[in-house]
Amino acid sequence: SQLSIKDLHFDGVPMRIYLPGKPSASKRRGVVFLHGGCGIFGSIRSYERICRYIGRKSDSVVVSVGYHLAPEHKYPAQTLECLTATVHFLKTAETYGVDPARVIVCGDSVGGTFTASVCQELVHRTDIPKIRAQVLIYPFLQALNFNLPSHQKNAAIAFLSRERTVHFILKYLNRDCSLKEPILAGSHVPESINLKYRKWINPDLILDVFKLGYKPPPPTLFLPQVHEEVQELFETRVSPLLAEDAVVCGLPDTCIVTCEHDVLRDEGLLYKKRLEDNNVHVTWHHVEKGFHG
Repeated sequence: SQLSIKDLHFDGVPMRIYLPGKPSASKRRGVVFLHGGCGIFGSIRSYERICRYIGRKSDSVVVSVGYHLAPEHKYPAQTLECLTATVHFLKTAETYGVDPARVIVCGDSVGGTFTASVCQELVHRTDIPKIRAQVLIYPFLQALNFNLPSHQKNAAIAFLSRERTVHFILKYLNRDCSLKEPILAGSHVPESINLKYRKWINPDLILDVFKLGYKPPPPTLFLPQVHEEVQELFETRVSPLLAEDAVVCGLPDTCIVTCEHDVLRDEGLLYKKRLEDNNVHVTWHHVEKGFHG
């Protein structure tokens, strides 16, 4: 009764829009919500309750994006559809009583990946309003190193184990799951790339409080054939942590949520540091005893 809900399409992308029922004296804030599910699960319907909750509690217009899922719709269709929907909403925000200067993009898990990617791709756009802020809820942000402290500590945590993380990535990219073990070991990354990105993806950058019991992994043998099979892992649409400083410095205010018992915890911590190093304002919420999902 507090919301008006409509299903529509923005440039071919399914959307569900949640409009507060009470009239407002001024233009409202807008939230573009990108759901999680590894790019292969999840839907507008499965995130119905949380989008209603956000709409009611924040008195905002919420747009839930029903991007088409992999592997039927091949990567990077998901990111591109999220980008299309976001751009369309920014251009038409006033139609829905939204101030286009007060639109945030929000997502959980791979929805956080899509959020980070969309905001990066919009950094240099001058033809549309700027995103006001991004909210990344335990996002997946890099596919180079699966031996960070949080990967080790939470390797066997229910729902999203270290092994399942890589399994789902390969499913998302429509790649053979036999590549899982060499990727977990780091055999897909040549030394030149490891050296290039060590300044951003490195256990030494994680606070000591999060490294209790961490053991550096043994050296691994680089396997060129595995590297050739998974080139997408090195693209910023899959690994937003690899974006250059020229992009990162232009990102909007950011809220990052991490959880203690989550293999992806350290990716959020590393992105937080990158953003702060580039003078982006970051609000960080760490959920002790929290877990992915």
